[in-house]
Amino acid sequence: MEQNGILIENGTVVTLNDRQEVLDPGYLIIESDRIAGLGAGQAPAALRDRAASILDARHMAVMPGMVNGHTHLFQTFIRGLADDKPLLDWLAAAIWPVAHALTEEDAYLAAMIGLVENLRGGATAVVDHQYVHTDPANDDGVCRAALDTGARLLLARGWADMDYPPPFMETPERIVAETTRLFETWQGQADGRIRVEFGPLIPWGCSDETMRRTHALAQGWGVGTHIHIAETQAEVDINLEKRGSRHVEWLAGLGILGPDVQLVHSVWLDEGEVEMVAEHGAVVVHCPISNMYLASGAAPIPRMRALGIPVALATDGPGSNNNQDMLEVLKTTALLHKVSSLDAMALLPEDVLWMACRGGAAAFGQADLIGSLEVGKKADVVLVDLDTPRAMPVHRVPSALVYNASGGDVDTVIVDGRILMRNREILCVDEKALLAEARAACARLFERAGMNV
Repeated sequence: MEQNGILIENGTVVTLNDRQEVLDPGYLIIESDRIAGLGAGQAPAALRDRAASILDARHMAVMPGMVNGHTHLFQTFIRGLADDKPLLDWLAAAIWPVAHALTEEDAYLAAMIGLVENLRGGATAVVDHQYVHTDPANDDGVCRAALDTGARLLLARGWADMDYPPPFMETPERIVAETTRLFETWQGQADGRIRVEFGPLIPWGCSDETMRRTHALAQGWGVGTHIHIAETQAEVDINLEKRGSRHVEWLAGLGILGPDVQLVHSVWLDEGEVEMVAEHGAVVVHCPISNMYLASGAAPIPRMRALGIPVALATDGPGSNNNQDMLEVLKTTALLHKVSSLDAMALLPEDVLWMACRGGAAAFGQADLIGSLEVGKKADVVLVDLDTPRAMPVHRVPSALVYNASGGDVDTVIVDGRILMRNREILCVDEKALLAEARAACARLFERAGMNV
């Protein structure tokens, strides 16, 4: 009998399918890059005999790979550099000085570190809002990192064409030309793991005309638009003064609001804007740790979910988190909204897992391919060890994943049917060598930037 594929057995399979089924115990079969079968109990003997590789997931949760719906991978080199500052002061103190000196090799190594960190935290897919183009090839460096690590990447090619520090501003012509080049070079590479979309940076840095132009191109290409929205009250005030409208009102007025638009943060939306987002079906990407770290506020996530708005979860960049541990994001999400609403039932573990997986898949633009464990979907699977002092006894696996587990408990990570981490060991790269190389590159970057740390 010809043997092929991977059988995962004896674990608790948290499917995140429409019925939120939990198979305890259950099994899952991977063939090539797809989920070929799953079920409760033990795998049929014929399937077991056919598997080329068998993974014992006893005392583990078997869950879909989470989607980190918004980060800035270059910031792995900046984490911890400017703690305890509000957003605009933080940008001036940490982000802009270092980013100005970033090279393609820096971007590649920072992304390599960041993607390995995401894999270790249970995220198999990452949306990178990459807006540092001081070297035109920085974006290519990030895509090369996804190629080399095996992670799934959506590169939101960031841009600003007005009212932003000059080194990071671009003309509309350059924005369109460079994003077109990236799309033609990288879209669909690595068997579809790497994709490209437009990433207008912030409303106060983006002109109406270029917003309309890039959104029209994105729709023609069948890709999305990814933008920071209403992260702080100060930014909303800037738009009110400049344009006479709030952020979502502005987007709606431009005709840029729909399922292909990802609204990152969305902290300072009023009720009318929340209803507008729901009406147009746009996706909100929630970054709870960053919003707390920068004292930006708490987004009205329970209200959004009550209106049926798809909500994804994200770490945000490691410059304002300061890590990319999606399991940590799960617990923080639940606790933030319980305390901000004074409602202990504001978000349940199942709600948070749904946002991290199914909401993330919507933000990633691949709701039909990732985000749940179902036959025919991509084999992006994570095994989380729950046989630990902080989780035992496990009465309910969804609860243990949200409230007990951390990134250090991720045991196995599979993307596109390829095992990238097993028994907590990264297999896709030489992790220790990568850390040493990145450490040296970061020191050289800070020297060029004139930063004394």
